Amino acid sequence: MTHPTKPRRRVLRMLGAGAALVTAGALAAATPASGSPAAHRGLGGHSGRTVDVQLLSFNDFHGNLEPPAGSSGQVTETGLDGTTKKIDAGGVEYLATSLRTAREGHPYSVTAAAGDVIGASPLLSGLFHDEPTVEAMNKLDLDVTSVGNHEFDEGATELARMQNGGCHPKDGCYEPGRTFKGADYPYLAANVTNEKTGKPILKPYWVWKHDGVKIGFIGVTLEGTPDIVTAEGVKGLKFRNEVETVDKYADILDKQGVKSIVALIHEGGEPASASYDYDYDCDSPGAGDGISGPIVDIAKHITPKVDALVTGHTHQAYVCTIPDPSGRPRMVTSASSYGKLYTDTTLTYDRRTRDIVRTSVQSGNHVVSRTQPKAADMTALISRWNALAAPVANRPVGYISGDINGRGATTPESPLGDLIADAQLAHAKSLDPKAALALMNPGGIRSDLVHKASGGEGDGVVTYGEAFTVQPFSNTVNLVDLTGAQLITALQQQVSGPNEASPKILQISTGLTYTLDLTKSGAARVVTDSVRLNGAAIDPAATYRVAMNSFLAGGGDGFTELGKGKNPLVGADDLKAFNDYLTANSSANRPIAPPAADRITVVK
Repeated sequence: MTHPTKPRRRVLRMLGAGAALVTAGALAAATPASGSPAAHRGLGGHSGRTVDVQLLSFNDFHGNLEPPAGSSGQVTETGLDGTTKKIDAGGVEYLATSLRTAREGHPYSVTAAAGDVIGASPLLSGLFHDEPTVEAMNKLDLDVTSVGNHEFDEGATELARMQNGGCHPKDGCYEPGRTFKGADYPYLAANVTNEKTGKPILKPYWVWKHDGVKIGFIGVTLEGTPDIVTAEGVKGLKFRNEVETVDKYADILDKQGVKSIVALIHEGGEPASASYDYDYDCDSPGAGDGISGPIVDIAKHITPKVDALVTGHTHQAYVCTIPDPSGRPRMVTSASSYGKLYTDTTLTYDRRTRDIVRTSVQSGNHVVSRTQPKAADMTALISRWNALAAPVANRPVGYISGDINGRGATTPESPLGDLIADAQLAHAKSLDPKAALALMNPGGIRSDLVHKASGGEGDGVVTYGEAFTVQPFSNTVNLVDLTGAQLITALQQQVSGPNEASPKILQISTGLTYTLDLTKSGAARVVTDSVRLNGAAIDPAATYRVAMNSFLAGGGDGFTELGKGKNPLVGADDLKAFNDYLTANSSANRPIAPPAADRITVVK
């Protein structure tokens, strides 16, 4: 592969010795426009000994049945001249249309996902424990998915209900005469085992079969899932190494005569460009055109018996190659998040060897455009669940004067992060006047607050449903005592240890300030003598009353120091704290302005 001297639009990624990158200009006359769901679904078929199998894939859907709002519902596209533009994308009505259109003319087609199909979902799905999303995936004809970390948000028992069906043990059935049927597709959890039995809690692999063609799928989530899920959610479970697990089951499939294998891995990387169609090879970080992160090392070590890797977790878009242990290029893909993209990969199956012809593998990401027709059955599904959710979802809880970005922020500190931290501090002070500051994990902020609502009125009303989409986890706001030294250590853990490669910058409440020097490495990035509270330097020996959600208070996201807090006090859930703050501090005539996000001084 060659690397461009400037960004350009990647239309199709091909594997094979001497295979050239097919550019937009070469195919412009023969293919649909970029972003079209029909674009580049395979350039010609095979007959006789080989057959082309279409693999459609996506990841990190997170229950986004309706089009995601604001920047969470956009993808970046790079033009041939190097300029970029934002495209509105996503929504299950459009995802269904895209996938159904892509399948046309492909009798050998399988659809797979790489985890986090559910969990951290907007209210339309989350309010009903993600039953609406499972129903939608059934209608979408999803064939198989791996589990992701968010599949464990409500624990293994609830995940089993997602697979097998039945009404919720506490909330019951949501509609008279209708019982939740569960997923028609298998959830694969090869590396998630019961601590007592050592056996996988769900199927470790699944074999797709059609007209004599067999392709095995192995599903794993990241080994570090317990570090980013509540302790209750992973209680009694063991999460094993991704490479060792995939290799184990690849051997088992091989002995069963299944030579074509795809790994669905809920772990990913960070690409060099934010554009979904940027042209690069995964394994070229030195050239500035690669991806970094855990998936690179995983992909380099997984057995060559695996022919392709569908990945997720980082919510990024990439289609590129990483050499397997034998040195052969192997396709690695990820389709952003929230159903904004899907990946179309052509796997050429050799009937004689029963293996994939690696040199013929083709793949590309495609935009789930909102300019295409909506799938009527998905519109009906959304309308049905919206009617049940409306009494809760549409209740106003506050007002804003402009977009307040959280998930869509491009800086370590986000305006919405500041607002949430301030809300948690206010709630904490109502429980204990000694509360001094609040910390919020960035991964717990799932969306933006958008001033212009989907109806287009632009009135700045924040509804309960919109607030739920921002904070869907039902964590509690906890208060603990930390010494100044512990607080500084926690800030250093943002950029060191497990968080060094991919920093997790805590969002901080008003009054706390410090400098983050990104020109340095590890813990040194936090300039310790700059850490101040209300203008006064943090005293390492003093004790501070600190508010945070229950996930952080349990040491989640690698913040082990926060898990050592003393004198805990548990408050209300974080969504209530957020809603109460919005209601108390805004009105139609006095909306909340987007915070300045100037509490952390960043040196680059």
